[in-house]
Amino acid sequence: MIDLLDNPTPAQLGRSPDEFLQKLENSTLIRVDGRDRSRTRALATLLHGNEPSGFLALHKWLLQQQTPAVNLVCFIGSVLAAKLAPGFSYRQLPGGRDFNRCFKQPFDGIEGQTAAALLDILHEAQPEALVDIHNTSGTGPSFAISVRNDGAHQALATLFTERLIITDLKLGALMEYSERDVPTVTIECGGAQDEHAHQTAYEGLLRFVNGERILQPEKADWGLEVLTNPVRIEIEAEASLAYELQPAVNADITLFPDIEHLNFGVVSPETQLGWVGPQGLDCFVAVDGRRRDIRHKLLRVEAGKLYPAQPFKAFMITTNPTIAKSDCLFYAVSPRGEPIA
Repeated sequence: MIDLLDNPTPAQLGRSPDEFLQKLENSTLIRVDGRDRSRTRALATLLHGNEPSGFLALHKWLLQQQTPAVNLVCFIGSVLAAKLAPGFSYRQLPGGRDFNRCFKQPFDGIEGQTAAALLDILHEAQPEALVDIHNTSGTGPSFAISVRNDGAHQALATLFTERLIITDLKLGALMEYSERDVPTVTIECGGAQDEHAHQTAYEGLLRFVNGERILQPEKADWGLEVLTNPVRIEIEAEASLAYELQPAVNADITLFPDIEHLNFGVVSPETQLGWVGPQGLDCFVAVDGRRRDIRHKLLRVEAGKLYPAQPFKAFMITTNPTIAKSDCLFYAVSPRGEPIA
């Protein structure tokens, strides 16, 4: 389920990221020897086949044939999905599972079995830190996500970004490996088509692989913007969604096509988000940490128009209806970055 490449040569890597991707046949683990053979760091990328920034950064670095500060284990996940034409377009294989929801029992299907195999590899490697590089499902600035907020996790985040989201949601994501006392963060570099996102991934990767000490948990203030326990705003499975400049015929929810520009901004109750049909807020799902329904605390409907019910900071807003339906519309916290009251 996982192929292995040890200290790959330029010939094995190909001249371009596309050529390298075509050389891969399955999820692949790459091991690179470091100057300090007593320590290991782990990197994951392409867990979603349409999020290439980490893969592009890794290929660029590997071609330079540099020796990292410590041993590296680098995992490339959804290779088969990424290879589907036109390339880097499919989050997962059609009919397959979201790979970054498979890192918990039961480890069903090929995705679950591969996730379990990777967890076994990490257990054997005992990395001192783990970074999982992604792209956001919409445009917007970079940020990190973690299940813990301490010096080690903040230090990892600052290698790539200035924002850290702390979540207690358990979705089966790789970042939940932090619970095994290995500092782990997910890095969302920005949009998959954004050159700045590719640069964010590459520059952060350089800091991650070259730094002699990257955790430094004793440092008190990392200067991060920290957002805590965001709420997921999801769509009911039966609801239909469109992105249009006016209410779409036969759509239960219509959102503005430029709604992504609200990412990481404070959205006021006067900001129209779109429109809803006769079902109103019944098309949405939003629960807090106590599993209480808080749709009406977040959203309101006035004459068929959809507005925030209170000011909140929104992020991970997407205009991809497939991702919005299968994952979520967006996340929300209070304007100060605290849980929604």
